Amino acid sequence: MTNYMNTQTQLCAVIGNPVAHSLSPVMHNAAFSAAGVNYAYLAFAVHDLAGCMAGMRALKGFRGLSVTIPHKVNVMEYLDEVDVLAQKVGCVNTVINNDGRLIGAITDGLGTLRAFEQASVSLKDKTILFVGTGGAARAVAFAMTDTCSPRELRILGRTPSRMQTLVDDLTAGSNVPIRGGSLQDDLPQAVAASDIIIQATPIGMHGHAAGESAVPAGLFRPEHIVFDMVYRPMKTQFIKDAEAVGCVSILGLEMLLNQAILQFELWTEQSAPEEVMRNALVKALQA
Repeated sequence: MTNYMNTQTQLCAVIGNPVAHSLSPVMHNAAFSAAGVNYAYLAFAVHDLAGCMAGMRALKGFRGLSVTIPHKVNVMEYLDEVDVLAQKVGCVNTVINNDGRLIGAITDGLGTLRAFEQASVSLKDKTILFVGTGGAARAVAFAMTDTCSPRELRILGRTPSRMQTLVDDLTAGSNVPIRGGSLQDDLPQAVAASDIIIQATPIGMHGHAAGESAVPAGLFRPEHIVFDMVYRPMKTQFIKDAEAVGCVSILGLEMLLNQAILQFELWTEQSAPEEVMRNALVKALQA
C-alpha cells in the first residue's frame, strides 16, 4: 500500500470552479492506496484554464485530470486528441497526459452504461426516456445510441431550443429513432410509452427542490426501470416513489462511481479496486 509521496508520484486532480464539493479525491485516493500505485489526487479551483493546461503539459508527473463545470467544453481546445465519443458529446471530463500529449475522453456515459449492466438491465430494444437535457443527459444519450441499440430515445426538456438541439445532434449521429417533447406537456404520455426513465434534472438534489420529483408518483408502473442522475441524497424522492410501486432503481451514485472507475483505469492502466471506491463514496455521502 502506497501511503507517501516521492519524486516518482504521479499527480491526478479535478479541476473546475467550484470544486470544494467534489467527492473525486475521496474515491481516487482510496483507490490509489488500495491498488498500491504511487499516485495522488487533489482538487484545484481553476480560473486560468489555459495556464492550467500548459502546466499539465509541462509537468512530467502530472498524469490525469477530471474536468468539471465550467471547463468541460473549453478544455477541448488545449488537447492534442479527443476520442470519438467525446467529440460527439462535445465535451470532455477526463484528460490523460501521455508524455506531454494530452488526450481527452468522457466517462460519464460509459460509466452509466456500466451501472445498467451491473444491475442486469439490458437497454437493447428498450424505449428510454430522458427527463431533462443537461450535459450529463447528453453524454449518456450518446453512449446509449452508440453502443446499446435501444428501440427509441425520448428527450423531454423545459427549454425547446435546448431539447431540439440535443434531438438533432443525436439523430445526425445515429440510426436510433429520437423523439423530443416538452417536459411540461408531454411527460405523462412519454412515461407511459417508456421502459426506462432517466431523471436528468436537478430536481430532488440536496439544496435544489429537495424532496420533490420531476415525475409525479402516479405515473410509475412496476415494470419501469428508473435511474436518477442526482446522487445527493442517495435516494431522491423520484427513486422513493418509483421503488414504492416496485420499480427496479439505479441510484445516481452508480454513475459517479463508475465514471471514476473508468478514469482510474485510463490513468493507471490497471483494474480499479471497485469495492474500495464504492465504500469510500458511500461513506462520504453519508457523512
